[in-house]
Amino acid sequence: MALIECRELTKEYRRGENVIRPLQELDLEVEAGAFLALMGPSGSGKTTLLNLIAGIDQPTRGELIIDGEDVGKLSRSRLAAWRADYIGYVFQLYNLVPVLTAYENVELPLLLHPIKRRERHERVATALELVGLADRHDHYPRQLSGGQEQRVAIARAIVADPRIIVADEPTGDLDKPAAHAIMNLLTRLNQELGKTMIMVTHDAHTAEYAARTLHLDKGRLVESGAHIAAGAAMEAAS
Repeated sequence: MALIECRELTKEYRRGENVIRPLQELDLEVEAGAFLALMGPSGSGKTTLLNLIAGIDQPTRGELIIDGEDVGKLSRSRLAAWRADYIGYVFQLYNLVPVLTAYENVELPLLLHPIKRRERHERVATALELVGLADRHDHYPRQLSGGQEQRVAIARAIVADPRIIVADEPTGDLDKPAAHAIMNLLTRLNQELGKTMIMVTHDAHTAEYAARTLHLDKGRLVESGAHIAAGAAMEAAS
C-alpha cells in the first residue's frame, strides 16, 4: 500500500462571491521512500498540495490517506500531534528564529515531544553533524551563509526523525554551488535514510534530483515522469 494516497483531493477558498480551486479532484499515490518533485506554473496548486500533505491545511473534499489514516478528518489537536511525528518541513526562506542559535533552532521541534534533555541534545548533535554544521552549533542565523542557513533548516526538519520531508523551493534563494550542495544532502536523506521526499520546485535541473516528477496546471495533474536522480546519475558517471 502507498504511504500517501490522494483520492479526488480538492481544495477551495471563497473570495467574496468567487470560489477559488487551487486543487481539483487530484488522484495521486506516493510510495514510502519515494523522491517526488512537483512542478508547474505559479498558481498551479503545487504548494497547496504540499501544504495538504504536510497537514498545514486541510482539504475541502476528497481523501488524503497517509500511512492508513485520513489526515483530512483529524481534529486540530490531533493534526498537530500527527504533524510532529510524520512531517519535516524545509522552507525556501529557511524560517529560522533569528535570536536562536543553530542548535536552538534545530532543537525546537523536539520540544513538542516528551523526551529528556539528554536525548534532545544527542538528536540535535546528530542532525547538525549529518548536515555538516556541528562546528556552527553556536552561530546565529545572521552569522551563517544562505546555504548554511538552509542546512540548519534541514537539520531542524529531520531532527524528530519524521517519515516524510516536504520542501518548498529549497534552493530558490541559493546560488548554484549552494543549491547543488543542498540537493545532494536531500538526495542522501532519501537514499541513505529512506526518507520520503516531496519537493516543490520551478527549476528543471533541481527536479532532476528526484526520481519522479509530476506537473500540475490549474489544480490538476497534467503530466508525470520518472527519471534517475541527478546525484545518482553523476555518481554513476564518475
